[in-house]
Amino acid sequence: MKVFQGKLVGTGLRFAVVASRFNDLVSSRLLEGVKDALLRHDVRHQDIDVCWVPGAWEIPLAAKEIALTGRYDAIVAVGAVIRGDTPHFDYVSAEVSKGVAYIGLNQRVPVAFGVLTCDNLEQALLRAGSKAGNKGAEAALAALEMADLLRNIRSERTEED
Repeated sequence: MKVFQGKLVGTGLRFAVVASRFNDLVSSRLLEGVKDALLRHDVRHQDIDVCWVPGAWEIPLAAKEIALTGRYDAIVAVGAVIRGDTPHFDYVSAEVSKGVAYIGLNQRVPVAFGVLTCDNLEQALLRAGSKAGNKGAEAALAALEMADLLRNIRSERTEED
């Protein structure tokens, strides 16, 4: 029986980060968490590219274009959608999460979801490097593990062919 499992080793892997400028106070902290996590796991600084988009709504389109280049082993999406007085939050958060999942499945590239969906700014800040940790770093580790896992699966498939 073969067991496939990704490791948190980024040697030789390339990553793209798609970050939302809207709610930059939160997004920039999430981005720092992503970079720190990847660098601590042997990803070279030059193997991390960052793409800034206006808001969370634009994350899926940028992530898809990045995936289509074929240059990256994984993509990390970071941003914050904070609930307001209108249903706008519900539409944006639902479509961003569906879009990111769709890209990963259709383009066969891991797209880690580090987009916070919070009721208020305080909750978002807590998840962007405060008491609740840094969800950007957590998304980076998920992307790293999935990139290594897919590399192992694809390597096995190539050896069998």
